[in-house]
Amino acid sequence: MERFCIITNRDKDKSMAVTKRIAGLLRAGGKQVCLADVHYRKDGSCYTRAEDVPKETECVVVLGGDGTLLQAAHDLSGRELPIFGINLGTLGFLAETEVTELEGAFAKLFAGQYEIREQMMLSVKVCAGGQERELSDALNDLVITRCGFSRVIGVGVSINGELVNDYRGDGVIIATPSGSTGYSLSAGGPIVSPSSNMMVITPICPHSLNARSIVVSDTDTVMVTVRTSKKTQTEEAIATVDGRDSVNLCAEDCVKVCRAVRTTKLVRLSGGSFYQMLGTKLNGST
Repeated sequence: MERFCIITNRDKDKSMAVTKRIAGLLRAGGKQVCLADVHYRKDGSCYTRAEDVPKETECVVVLGGDGTLLQAAHDLSGRELPIFGINLGTLGFLAETEVTELEGAFAKLFAGQYEIREQMMLSVKVCAGGQERELSDALNDLVITRCGFSRVIGVGVSINGELVNDYRGDGVIIATPSGSTGYSLSAGGPIVSPSSNMMVITPICPHSLNARSIVVSDTDTVMVTVRTSKKTQTEEAIATVDGRDSVNLCAEDCVKVCRAVRTTKLVRLSGGSFYQMLGTKLNGST
């Protein structure tokens, strides 16, 4: 890889010192580098326009936390560019390296000591009123949770057309292996190796002592149906993809989830392992 584009979370690198340091390392290695422009929405959130990343770019370096990397993956959807994540956040499970390890990380990158792993994503479709609406693919998770004045919602989870469980609580998370270390983990779900091909279904604060996460194959189709509430209201729940693309749900609306055709490409350096990284991050977070 010879041509790089850097996407920086300006809130986490306000002085751009880390960005300039990385650009210097790339140029010292004989690489071409550019810095992507940042655009802001009305709510203050930022994003990158795909057309701002030069066509000849071979790798995108993303500086920030997992949220920044997720945003970049969505912004560059369809470009199929490998993403090299550098953690400026807290845990940063999706990022490949820390700021303290930059020199060694880029030395490995320049020496070809890396691989590009394709992380599975989820295809999400909302079925309401006999019509389907497709949301963006999820790299981390789909979250269906209560909204409005609904204090508890009921959701029915079916796999391949067969009802598996009815959950009452705050909702349910369907996560990819990459997303198993995110919200799903906080809700009590298992950690799954990112090289696996499966989905994790985790209830959120269930009103039951026997509600547990379920791990299913990537060849399965999961259907989540919002049950009718005792309290009448137009909108019972909200479905959110990777914390950004969302849609309100009414009672009896369904969300269908299966493995997406598209994947996200992440650069992984040689010499490390997911389990080594997992131990470091989990032990360091206590």
